[in-house]
Amino acid sequence: MQKHDYGSFAQALVDWFLLRGRDYPWRRTTDAWAILVSEIMLQQTTIPTVLGRYEAWLQQFPTPAHLAAADEQTALRSWEGLGYYRRVRALRAAAITITEQHGGVFPTEEAAIRALPGIGDYTVAAVLSFAYNRPAALVDTNVSRVFARVFNDASPVDAPATRKRHLALAAELVHSSNPRAYNSALMELGQTICTTGTPSCMLCPVREFCRAETPAELPVKLPKKDTLSAEHHDLWCLSERGLLLEKQPGGKRHEGMYRLPQRPANEVQTLPLLGIQKYSVTRYKVTRYLHLAPANTVPQGKEEFIPTDKLPEIPMASPDRKLITKHLH
Repeated sequence: MQKHDYGSFAQALVDWFLLRGRDYPWRRTTDAWAILVSEIMLQQTTIPTVLGRYEAWLQQFPTPAHLAAADEQTALRSWEGLGYYRRVRALRAAAITITEQHGGVFPTEEAAIRALPGIGDYTVAAVLSFAYNRPAALVDTNVSRVFARVFNDASPVDAPATRKRHLALAAELVHSSNPRAYNSALMELGQTICTTGTPSCMLCPVREFCRAETPAELPVKLPKKDTLSAEHHDLWCLSERGLLLEKQPGGKRHEGMYRLPQRPANEVQTLPLLGIQKYSVTRYKVTRYLHLAPANTVPQGKEEFIPTDKLPEIPMASPDRKLITKHLH
């Protein structure tokens, strides 16, 4: 695509989106807080999963002040099932800043939005575009795929140089008067038509601008990192005092959350095996062995007995919640 086509390309996308764009709850609002919540939730989480949680979460925390007033445990518990809990910590930190430094009113200036803790370049651009309808360059995986095909670009889309080039292109291509619709259209094009594998080129609203010679072979990516295996041995210790759990210390991935206690394999080899759980986390395939421990097991470190009626209130990762629910019932 040549530079003189950029305006027509952008307008074609806007026209298509206004006619065919999907209806998501975060597209029905221009409230910056609601937009920020949707963007944070959608990071590394599928749209169907977010659709099942977004509106209920906003009912619990409809403004930054509501989340700022909640303690960390309540915030973590509200995020359960969405994973990557650092996101809700960042969201809560931003809510506290908005409440304390901006009187609870979401800032409108780019510099102030950028200064919010835990908010990166992409999220700043998303808020500017979707909440305030300002021209902002947005590049996610879907947009990079579209650009690789439209410009017939065989350089790895996940290479830093390519990302930088695509960001510059996004800034040039963005629709000047309706960036909200344009950026939504560009991402939706990658989600629904210009998909991975073989794209639906005949349905593409911008196919006249596309220069891809072999679209099914684009985009090119850097070699994948190897999948790693991990295994650990957990204790199931239930007594009249409750279930033995460990609160994760600072610096851990699940900081502030509770999990079943772990022990070295040689320490649990004589304990009965209750079950095996397998799940994936980022690059890791995890195998968890659950061992039945005596009721008089002495807690170590940050381990404590939690009464079973209190378990629904405390935050824990989904694999732990599923395992505990299974063995309690």
